[in-house]
Amino acid sequence: MLQLGQLDFYRGKVRDVYTLPNGLLAVVASDRLSAFDVVLDQPIPYKGQVLNQMAGHFLEATADIVPNWRLGTPHPLVTVGRKATPFKVEMVIRGYLSGHAWRTYAAGGRTLCGVALPEGLRESDALPEPIITPTTKAALGSHDEDISREAILEQGIVAEQDYLQLEAYTRALFARGQALARERGLLLVDTKYEFGTMPDGTVVLIDEIHTPDSSRYFEAEGYEERQAAGEPQRQLSKEFVRQWLIAHGFQGQEGQHPPVLPESFIEEISSRYINLYERMTGKIFTKAALTYQEDDVHRAVSDFIATLK
Repeated sequence: MLQLGQLDFYRGKVRDVYTLPNGLLAVVASDRLSAFDVVLDQPIPYKGQVLNQMAGHFLEATADIVPNWRLGTPHPLVTVGRKATPFKVEMVIRGYLSGHAWRTYAAGGRTLCGVALPEGLRESDALPEPIITPTTKAALGSHDEDISREAILEQGIVAEQDYLQLEAYTRALFARGQALARERGLLLVDTKYEFGTMPDGTVVLIDEIHTPDSSRYFEAEGYEERQAAGEPQRQLSKEFVRQWLIAHGFQGQEGQHPPVLPESFIEEISSRYINLYERMTGKIFTKAALTYQEDDVHRAVSDFIATLK
């Protein structure tokens, strides 16, 4: 564990979070991979770097819509920003019927998080309009749970005025994300956003945004033809990992243990993460050291924080 004069330390599913003096956070991305809210046993090379740098790219690209927590990315695996108090919900927004929404629909469900879904939809169909399907913010080792807007307000999880602001930000961010994806020949299918409040009450965007872990993408070219033919869509996201796990009998249920990922599959996952980074950002991915040196990270963070004074 790094020694950065931290006041607190938290290990999330895929990130290590250091609470630093003066209201700062240093978030170190790891190569851990989670699926169905379970951290798999084997790391994915370069995954942490992809997530960290892709999140930084899109936080910059959406800062005109909503302020965010990020101050800078002083190291390929590290983001430093301002500490916020998180809202206890994740704002999931869906433009297409895929993933968890499709599995719910295929099982006969016609409402998701209190939102009615029309009859006659097929997997990967575009929804009449994007829908917000929030989840509770689970602790490590627990599952996020679907929850409706009405339940959030009734239970006082988020005040109504704040929740309306979160919805507005979510729709605006998703519209921007879809536009950016279309420019790169992709369709942003669904994603999730997390928000928090600064000490002065300002609502800010926190965590990652538009990464393979938080978002699902389809190849835009041929989408209509594949839908018409009833063929699976070409995805750039973590969904193919979930599908592989489902095919091998794992969905994160109690008593289940993730299967061992073959080396060839690990290499494929890594390659797909890097591919999506390059597709979405238009930048060449430069691989950093697979095993980061704590001294290098410490120095990079310390030097960056010194520039803030």
